[in-house]
Amino acid sequence: MSSFNQAKTRRLPYISYEEQQRITRVCVRCALLFMQYGGESAVVVDLTKRLGRSLGVSGVECALSFNAITLTTLYNGRCITTVRNTIHQGINVSILVQIQQIVMHAETTTKNEQLIDEVEIQFDNINRTTYSNHLMSLFVGLSCACFAYLNGGNFIIAIITLIAGFCAMRTRLYLSTHHFNPFVVVIITAFVATVLGASAYFLDLNGLVTLGDTADIAVASSVLLLVPSFPIINALSDILKGYINMGLGRWVFATMLTLSACVGIVTALILLQIPHWGL
Repeated sequence: MSSFNQAKTRRLPYISYEEQQRITRVCVRCALLFMQYGGESAVVVDLTKRLGRSLGVSGVECALSFNAITLTTLYNGRCITTVRNTIHQGINVSILVQIQQIVMHAETTTKNEQLIDEVEIQFDNINRTTYSNHLMSLFVGLSCACFAYLNGGNFIIAIITLIAGFCAMRTRLYLSTHHFNPFVVVIITAFVATVLGASAYFLDLNGLVTLGDTADIAVASSVLLLVPSFPIINALSDILKGYINMGLGRWVFATMLTLSACVGIVTALILLQIPHWGL
């Protein structure tokens, strides 16, 4: 078996040290982009291995941690290793799909000197455009309002939840754009959502509308945008597929986001003197 692998290695096209360096940089860039935009760990490792082999190296080894990637390319007994830090950029499935398409294109293209250049250009030209902040905030507010209505809230509750969800999402996007700590962003966003959602209590107390026990629904529905569903799903998937370190890191991150949301909610309720919320 070992002689077969050696013969297979000798049949690989010649790659200089400089070319292997470029391939290593391209592979780690692929892994970084996929990790930064919420990709699953198993898919990250699989894509880097496939891309490396498509570009001409005999193998790629990739080790992941929550905030770093270590990647090694192998060619004729020669190893080049690089380490990169990762920064979470938020979930963007469109970018993940584009990265997978780039790797598939490299696999179906015959190995040549221009292939590395093509892959680098494709990574440079990844479409990172997103929906406008106002449009995203509007639909987040609408989803919160629909949840409130489905859980027994009337039209007034739905309108209050819509406004609270919209303003909270705009606050979150504004703070994230200015690179605030993600936990601070969640605390402030939860505070804003709770304060605006709790306006239903004061409308009811002042006799402007009759909401009864449904005022709690507005507060609960306004903070749904802070539920870290995607990180929790990725964490469970990583743990089940053997990437324990990544899974635990993502689980702790999602837990801290949840605790931060609780801090913002409780702070707002204490300031508004609403200790009976949810009872």
